[in-house]
Amino acid sequence: MSGHTPRLGGRVVPGGDTNTPLAVSRVALAALTVLFAGVALADVTIPLTAQAGVYLLGMVAMNLPHGGFEHFDNLRRRASSFQAKYIGLYLVGIGAFTALFFLAPVAGLALALGVAMAKGGQGGLHVLDATTGTDHLRTRPQRALAAAVRGGAVMLVPIVFQPGTFHTFSAFMINIFEPGALAAVSGYFDLTRWLVAGGYGTLVLAHLGLGYWHTPADAGSFRADAAETLLLVAYFAVVPVVIAVGLYFPFWYSARQVARTMAVEEEPAAVGSDSAGDGLLGFLDSDDPRVVALGSWGVLVVGAIATFGLAALLWTVSPRPLGGAPLLMGLVAFWSVFISIVALPHVVIGSWFDTGRGIWYVP
Repeated sequence: MSGHTPRLGGRVVPGGDTNTPLAVSRVALAALTVLFAGVALADVTIPLTAQAGVYLLGMVAMNLPHGGFEHFDNLRRRASSFQAKYIGLYLVGIGAFTALFFLAPVAGLALALGVAMAKGGQGGLHVLDATTGTDHLRTRPQRALAAAVRGGAVMLVPIVFQPGTFHTFSAFMINIFEPGALAAVSGYFDLTRWLVAGGYGTLVLAHLGLGYWHTPADAGSFRADAAETLLLVAYFAVVPVVIAVGLYFPFWYSARQVARTMAVEEEPAAVGSDSAGDGLLGFLDSDDPRVVALGSWGVLVVGAIATFGLAALLWTVSPRPLGGAPLLMGLVAFWSVFISIVALPHVVIGSWFDTGRGIWYVP
């Protein structure tokens, strides 16, 4: 069905109910693109405070629960030894990334941008594998190019089309740890912007050109990929970047991961240290629905406490948690840093380390 290398167990069932979350993602981004194109043509300015409110609603209230679910679903029916290693490495990743922000905040910001792009690109590629297919992506370099283009839209397109807002919030994020540290590289921002425009534009053209060249005559995978790629570029070019990022993850990333989960009919086989077992979450497979209901509630509560506990710790130890910004904009900066710190092991441990299964599993 797709051009990726098969992994252990399970199988993909394309189409069917997966069309619903895919349609939601496409319609949502298309509608937002048209809406904000109209707003721009009408020369209406949306205050940054309003944009910040939308961001916080999207990223905290709407998207955060799905991030927890990805790990929760991935760790079920895994051996307790693997679960412990997974959680331990996750915490190490959080600690290391936090230390980087304190020691070299500009480098921390650069890594945060890379993590956001890796999450959007790699996660999106696996959605294509499971749903519309990747018959037009014939080689590993071509697959890497597809991921780079999809993920790059999230951060590189706003750098080109909305440099002022992007720079402002970048400064707020860095000011949390070292006020004024961005000034050392700000002088190169205009040059970087045009280099990004040329480089990313070249990647998009190469991705679409190679995809068209390698598309089988009867395959619709390229058409779906091309349409979605151009939609992502238009969305991040037109929608104010704070709103765009805040709504992209719940309406696009999370919705499409739901489609991937629905398309994978069977659980993957497990081998070695992550072999199937009851693990620490074995009670969720109880025949007693009361045990399952209470256990699921408990897991969600523990996850919420752990997440916001880590956020509270970061807030406490940060020299300037709001980065010197007004409240709502400062909260956007703080949450962007925090969610980036959590997202690093989300990608590295949840997918690249867990090669037998992973949060983006596709057989």
